[in-house]
Amino acid sequence: MAAPPWLHLYMRRSFTRAPLSSNRIQCLLVRSSSSNSNEFIFDQSRIIGGTVICGGRRGGEEVGFPCASSSPFSLLIRSSTYHPRTHACIGFRGLSSITSDDGCDGEIESECDNEEEEEEEEEDVGDEIGVNCVGSSTNPEEVERVCKVIDELFALDRNMEAVLDEMKVDLSHDLMVEVLERFRHARKPAFRFFCWAAEKPGFAHDSTTYNSMMSILAKTRQFETMVSVLEEMGAKGLLTMDTFTIAMKAFAAAKERKKAVGIFELMKKYKFKIGVETINCLLDSLGRAKLGKEAQVLFDKLKERFTPNLMTYTVLLNGWCRVKNLMEAARIWNHMIDQGLKPDIVAHNVMLEGLLRSRKKSDAIKLFHVMKSKGPCPNVRSYTIMIRDFCKQSSMETAIEYFDDMVDSGLQPDAAVYTCLITGFGTQKKLDTVYELLKEMQEKGHPPDGKTYNALIKLMASRKMPEHATRIYNKMIQNGIEPSIHTFNMIMKSYFMARNYEMGRAAWDEMVKKGICPDDNSYTVLIRGLIGEGKSREACRYLEEMLDRGMKTPLIDYNKFAADFHRAGQPEIFEELSQRAKFSGKFVAAEIFARWAQMTRRKFKQRFMED
Repeated sequence: MAAPPWLHLYMRRSFTRAPLSSNRIQCLLVRSSSSNSNEFIFDQSRIIGGTVICGGRRGGEEVGFPCASSSPFSLLIRSSTYHPRTHACIGFRGLSSITSDDGCDGEIESECDNEEEEEEEEEDVGDEIGVNCVGSSTNPEEVERVCKVIDELFALDRNMEAVLDEMKVDLSHDLMVEVLERFRHARKPAFRFFCWAAEKPGFAHDSTTYNSMMSILAKTRQFETMVSVLEEMGAKGLLTMDTFTIAMKAFAAAKERKKAVGIFELMKKYKFKIGVETINCLLDSLGRAKLGKEAQVLFDKLKERFTPNLMTYTVLLNGWCRVKNLMEAARIWNHMIDQGLKPDIVAHNVMLEGLLRSRKKSDAIKLFHVMKSKGPCPNVRSYTIMIRDFCKQSSMETAIEYFDDMVDSGLQPDAAVYTCLITGFGTQKKLDTVYELLKEMQEKGHPPDGKTYNALIKLMASRKMPEHATRIYNKMIQNGIEPSIHTFNMIMKSYFMARNYEMGRAAWDEMVKKGICPDDNSYTVLIRGLIGEGKSREACRYLEEMLDRGMKTPLIDYNKFAADFHRAGQPEIFEELSQRAKFSGKFVAAEIFARWAQMTRRKFKQRFMED
């Protein structure tokens, strides 16, 4: 009897085994991509003079690098071939940014996992709200100069605009877009810079700069300002389809169905043609926001005014699958066929995901086999959907069977498929298999991408090995792959969990140095870490910074945070925070701070009377 595919793969991948498997992954990743596999003998650790040195041997000569326990984060970043985008190298504390987008303090899983889920959602549904900066001709030094002034002076609440005036900035639309992109999570400084530029003689915003600002306002749900900007663009004749798309997606993401539909009225007002592509865009936005019912109601209202195409039904199908309403999804599927439209591979993949999302695994498997026998033939995406679900359920043997079947079908596995397997085996702590998968994907010409590195960093962070996570980050940089906010948030979180405040804070500094703007999750991780270390005063500074920049109030343990100031009898700190929160529209946080101010005043007064 022939050996099953699982056994075949297991035997194929088990020719080398080592007990210290996490170090094998390090070894594979620390070795430069140009090195031969037999050139780096295995990673070892030893203590010399109280300092832990990790390294290996290359041709008899020891190769070492300092571990995080004895060195700052920057020392763990060896000289690399990483060349970030020219506008991503700010080296000061603050919010200058270029980026790719809450829970409790016991596990790596909280806000970092929320980010990962959001990334997965974006991968499934397409592009997020945003404007891409492509082919910019801006001088990076000029961008740095402007960003540094905005960042430092805005934080100090000084006259940022007057200093910008004195600098004689060489304003261009490219420069505007890049600076706004750096402040994409900090709408207040971004909007002040945008307004300052609008007043400069000889410069006028165009559709690109307006849309960049619209994107920032959309992400931070500043809807009134966003609509005002849209109307200003309309008055100047600068509206584009991108403008309306940004607004539609923003309202849909906020579950503001009526406002999203109201964008159609604005399009009519400004004489924009509403065709099937426009309607598909809105239906898709509603579906992504898990408003499948609302998307269906809108479709029913508009279906007499346009001719639905295959994409129309596919986005409706996706909307119902996202809310796990398989009855409605099946109805759309059948209606699509009744209209003479044959579901393509995209529609089949949407249905596969919908079935798995609704935990109808047996139905998903049946559909997959129907695709194999009757078409359309499963593509790499189809196999990835199935393999990812098996990996999430720890059904690794079945996942490997599907992987082998994909290869036997003549399809080439990509980095996404390998990343699913790496995550699955990593969750089961089978790091030897993870090592072999990494080795195989490199040999097959599919080196790890950003998601693969993030999966490995998460794996090391969940095993409370932040130094190993940092070395994987180092290899990521050496291979020219740009880290995301999620990368740094995981590393920061793992160091703070390990009670290594210095390295957690250093990871924050490295993120800012790379020109990545901290988002709400980044601040939440940092503030929690500071509070956990008893550094409430420093945490207070970052909390104020968030409020000043119009960001969300973090979900933190406010009682633990406030206890420090309460003991010291400093109610004015809470009063100031309460006022700042109220001014920023954070009324729940304002109440919390006001309550602590009253408690502290009461305690201080009682002590005074006793004395």
